[in-house]
Amino acid sequence: MATKIFLTLPVRDLPASKAFFTALGYRFNNQFSDDTTACLVISDDIYAMLGTHEKFRQFSPHPICDATKYKEVLITLSCESRAHVDELADKAVAAGATVFEEPSDYGFMYARSFLDLDGHGWNMMYMDPSHVQPES
Repeated sequence: MATKIFLTLPVRDLPASKAFFTALGYRFNNQFSDDTTACLVISDDIYAMLGTHEKFRQFSPHPICDATKYKEVLITLSCESRAHVDELADKAVAAGATVFEEPSDYGFMYARSFLDLDGHGWNMMYMDPSHVQPES
């Protein structure tokens, strides 16, 4: 069985965050969502649990980081092409995201970065599969 990733991210306005990620083309698993949490389906093996601050505090005794001022994590998602990177980043900006650095183009790898409505950092990245060498 493949390892699955479940990110848990605090959000100030759950309906706004759901609308933001829906605008990027993602969907939510309603079986694991309610008025305080939404299960964002990124892929078959990657999910982000978006929780209100009140809900998030049930999982962590630590103060919630103000992601608009501090970075607790940068989330990088692979894309199938450079065009897909641009498509998702453009949709994010149109839905209210903030660009936090210029696109990175290394020839074999291309990425664009943005901050979501709560300031969480996201990188959309394409890497040419022919450039990846097998591990020795």
